[in-house]
Formats: sequence, C-alpha cells, structure tokens
Amino acid sequence: MSFIKGITFLLFLFLLVAVGLFVDFAYQTFSFRPRDTKTDAIVVLTGGRGRVEEGIKLYREHRAVWLFLIGVDPSVRKADLFRESRGQRGGEGVYLEKVSRNTLENALQAKEFIVRKKIGSIKLITSRYHMKRAILIFENVLPKNIAIYPHPVDSKNLKEEWWSHRGSTRLLLGEFYKYCLFRAFFLFAPGELRSGPAS
Repeated sequence: MSFIKGITFLLFLFLLVAVGLFVDFAYQTFSFRPRDTKTDAIVVLTGGRGRVEEGIKLYREHRAVWLFLIGVDPSVRKADLFRESRGQRGGEGVYLEKVSRNTLENALQAKEFIVRKKIGSIKLITSRYHMKRAILIFENVLPKNIAIYPHPVDSKNLKEEWWSHRGSTRLLLGEFYKYCLFRAFFLFAPGELRSGPAS
C-alpha cells in the first residue's frame, strides 16, 4: 500500500512540476518583445502568416544588411516574395533558402549563410508561439559568438488569454512538448551541430 502511495505521490509531483514548467513556458512566450536594434542579418522562418512581410519591411527600413528567407517553397521565385519598387531599397541583399522543411533544418541551412557572410548578429523572425523553440535550436546550432535578437510575429490563433482559449492552449501545449524534446536532444548532442565559425 505504501508503495502505491509513493508512486501516486511521485506522479502528482511530476504533474505539478510539468504544469509549472508549462505556465513558465507560456509566460516567456508572451514576454518576447521586438527590439529596435540593427543587426547584420534578418532571418525569417517562413511558413507563418506575416513573417515574410515583417522581414521585408524591416529590410526596407535598413534594419539589416541581409535578409534571409528560410524554408521557402521550391516553386516560389524571389520576385514572388520581394517586389522591386522605385524609391525603395532593392533586393540585392535578399536570399531565399528552399531546402529546409523543419526548424532544425532551418537553423542548419541558415547557418550556411551566416557563416559564409561572417555575420555577427541576427534578428530572428517567426510566429510568437514558435519563438522559444526556434531560439533554443538556433542557439545550439549557430556558433556561440552570434547574437540572436527575437522578433516575434503575432497570429490570430494565439490569444494572450491562452488559458481561456482552447485553441491557444492546445497550440502552446504542442510547442511546449516539442521544446522539451529538443531540450533533451541538445543535452546529448550539444557540440555535435555547432561546428564553429569556420567556412
């Protein structure tokens, strides 16, 4: 009987810790604020509404030298995303990456651009719900000397009052699960993906 009580207590303790970590995850997700900081490059993880538009807007405002659009559909051309317009900054610093299909691949492919161009700082653009996982992965893939500035894009499917919105809670739970998986993954392979600034 005492054994069963012990197991029940441990399960309750585990659940309590998991709930606490999830609430902290949600709090941090909504605590990200764009910083008015110029960087060497803007890295946009495409796939979510508003991400590319935000990256192009910042690029046209000369907030960075380069704009890397990561995870673009292979059928999309540069002219489909970046329209040249008289009197506005041209697309000479805009690059499209069309190979990666998930966040880890996004980071590995972005690293190729970043290392090649000797970039020291990036503004990372993705949806708010995706930002914590994206930062975790980029911090573990990029060389340590690269400064990463999060620039979240808000979406209609994530409400700040997430606890009273079933869709937002479900979305955050899914991201929390993936985030925890990657935290565990990088515990066992922290240096394997980060090869340093060598070209």
